[in-house]
Amino acid sequence: MSIHEECGVFGVIAPQPINVAGITYYGLYALQHRGQESCGIVVNDDGVFVSHKDLGLVSEVFSGDVLSRLPKGSMAVGHCRYGTTGGNNRNNCQPIEVNHQKGRMALAHNGNLSNAAQLRNALELEGAIFHTTSDTETIAYIVTKERLKAPSIEEALSRAMDKLDGAYSLVLMSPQKLICARDPYGFRPLCYGVTADGVYVVASESCALKAVGAELVRELLPGEILVFSKKGVVSRTEHCNKKPQKLCVFEYIYFARPDSVIDGVSVHSARLEAGRILAKAHPANADIVVGVPDSGLDAALGFSLESGIPYGIGLIKNKYIGRTFISPQQGDRLDKVRIKLSAIEETVKGKRIVLIDDSIVRGNTSGRIVKLLREAGAKEIHMRISSPPFLHPCYYGTDIDSEEHLIAAHHTVDEIAQIIGADSLGYLPEEQLGVLARTEGYCRACFSGDYPTPIPTDTRKDRFEQKLSEGKQMEFSFT
Repeated sequence: MSIHEECGVFGVIAPQPINVAGITYYGLYALQHRGQESCGIVVNDDGVFVSHKDLGLVSEVFSGDVLSRLPKGSMAVGHCRYGTTGGNNRNNCQPIEVNHQKGRMALAHNGNLSNAAQLRNALELEGAIFHTTSDTETIAYIVTKERLKAPSIEEALSRAMDKLDGAYSLVLMSPQKLICARDPYGFRPLCYGVTADGVYVVASESCALKAVGAELVRELLPGEILVFSKKGVVSRTEHCNKKPQKLCVFEYIYFARPDSVIDGVSVHSARLEAGRILAKAHPANADIVVGVPDSGLDAALGFSLESGIPYGIGLIKNKYIGRTFISPQQGDRLDKVRIKLSAIEETVKGKRIVLIDDSIVRGNTSGRIVKLLREAGAKEIHMRISSPPFLHPCYYGTDIDSEEHLIAAHHTVDEIAQIIGADSLGYLPEEQLGVLARTEGYCRACFSGDYPTPIPTDTRKDRFEQKLSEGKQMEFSFT
């Protein structure tokens, strides 16, 4: 188990038909760090939906030939996925498309519903037939049911939000409207901007707006629904201020790109501050500060600035390999660490090193990185982590759904240091997290166990796969 990415959502609406698929492609490219399993784009060509979705990176799925076959349109929605709920297969590629009595809909979702299992069970008992194992399809079903009775698609979404609990940032497209919504807690980021040509763009992060030439207007409020149409932009706030704000603080620590701004806070600045806090809380006598690429680099710079210890490039990342956690098997993950990172011997040989990384989950990857530096001749390695210890599962979009393999849940800090081979280890103090987010309105349940919503009683990703697995084990046990 390791920290898996969120997903990235993107939407665009233009005053007249243009190459919205191309705009969405570049937007998803900027959000690729949020999901590397699959991606998809749905184009609205005068009410006709044309889509392409598949497994793989944005550049792999959308070749020039594929993009050329997608028509011009006035709207499009896109999604890049790392699946926290549901397996990695083509059926789970998003955006999800629905045809129903009141028209068509395409839906892209970032986050996890904490009551997804209960909602899905209730729908299945009513005769609903699911084609995916993701909770995005559950949201689509509920919105569609409400649309059959509601006067508009935005009203249907508003009514559906009364039934949804947990994390969801949504971009929804109907034949005439582009709609986006953020859950009342604001777990996941969502923002919108506009280009000089009057094209509105919605995205998980502001870095995607910049990638397509849009200026950030603002971020959605927790619970807000925004409706884009030929009539302009309409904000609905009936779900706002019903819940305490609980943005996932790990967006600042790891998930988001450094050049993004989330809820008014620069991600780069937050990570610099994390490094400064670490230098004060866990100082070290060392010759050089080294960050683990990519998300450890800003915190390493902050540690260096605060401590006065020189910052150096001691690890080089192979830019052409996906993040280590994409591999489902532990052996694959360790193999990818070997080819993903290499140590610069000239920088680290004979040196006392402060090694900065964003987190330790299992400890295997951290141990391998420490070993790489030891093999390159590092004299001492003092590891500092820009987050508190992971002690509890997350139910809101981060794929840590069990304490079983969380090393900090079973070992002391000194024991973890020994396990990974570091001379010392220090974590970001939990009470300092608010300094990063510059607010107390953030979620830290994976560190503290203080959950904003009821803890799910059923956290299985795919009960059919589990039953099949259990059946095979039972069959084996009787033979």
